[in-house]
Amino acid sequence: MTFPSYYDPERVGTLYVPDTAAAIGEGLAAGLPEAAGDDRRLVLLLVDAPVDFIHLDGALNVPGAVEDARRTVEWIYRNVGEITAIAASLDSHLPAQIFYPTWWVNGAGEHPDPFTPITSQQVKQGVWKPVYQPEWSVMYVERLQEQAKKELMIWPYHTMIGTPGHNLTPVLYEAVVYHATARQADPTFIVKGSLPQTEFYSLLEPEVKVPDDPRGQLNRNFLDELLGYDLIYVAGQAKSHCVLETVTSIMRTLSATIRRPSENYDCWRIAPHRSNIRRSTSKRSRIGPTPAFANMGCDWSGQPTPLTENSDHTQPSHPVLAACSL
Repeated sequence: MTFPSYYDPERVGTLYVPDTAAAIGEGLAAGLPEAAGDDRRLVLLLVDAPVDFIHLDGALNVPGAVEDARRTVEWIYRNVGEITAIAASLDSHLPAQIFYPTWWVNGAGEHPDPFTPITSQQVKQGVWKPVYQPEWSVMYVERLQEQAKKELMIWPYHTMIGTPGHNLTPVLYEAVVYHATARQADPTFIVKGSLPQTEFYSLLEPEVKVPDDPRGQLNRNFLDELLGYDLIYVAGQAKSHCVLETVTSIMRTLSATIRRPSENYDCWRIAPHRSNIRRSTSKRSRIGPTPAFANMGCDWSGQPTPLTENSDHTQPSHPVLAACSL
């Protein structure tokens, strides 16, 4: 296919003002049928695709994410007529959150450096002391290790609300807008991560539930929406964190409904920190055997391939979950 005239692959991973008007105009001129009439309903979940994760100078750049973004954008354009809906998570943070340096100090009053793990034992011994909500903070690190089998990680400030790093990478935003107008199907944006008391890797739920706050619970309304689709495609950054936790949430809560494809391709990225890889492994052991996920139309060369009516994923009796990097 010919890509929209405004799309320039050389601009992937660069910061610019998206050409929203051009994306809307060319989407309207595409002449595609309304998504509401799709016989096979496919939803694409874009998990955490902000500037800060994708761009080389982003606050928490994932190596390889720029090339992932290019492949995914072009996959969307090639398959826009078969994608019923797109939902994207917006990782959204504030200056004082439990996983940021601001929340903790040591005996000398110093804040931890980014990528410092904080254990329950260290908190009990006073190595690290919470500046905010001390009772909750002590309980949180204990529950995190007991329930999620992981240590609290201190992250660099990223995807801060109101900064350019919080926004979807521009080239992907244009693709989302193009799909919305071409198929007459508005995108869904899911804001996550602004609750100070907990980490929020999954698109659907926090690491530790926060009582009496709807933001701190499982997003059952969106889970119910997913049951209305035949194919659920997951793309995003990174395999070791937000993609993994999103897929885990879906499989744990919808395991009786989701049909797993037999292919076991893998074109995801892992956040470049040893502790993250260790954390990913421990989480897999908690949820049992790793599900086999098909990738998002990427062959072994990493090039997008179109969805076809001969695909093993067409018209399933239950929703099929497929996953790939962004």
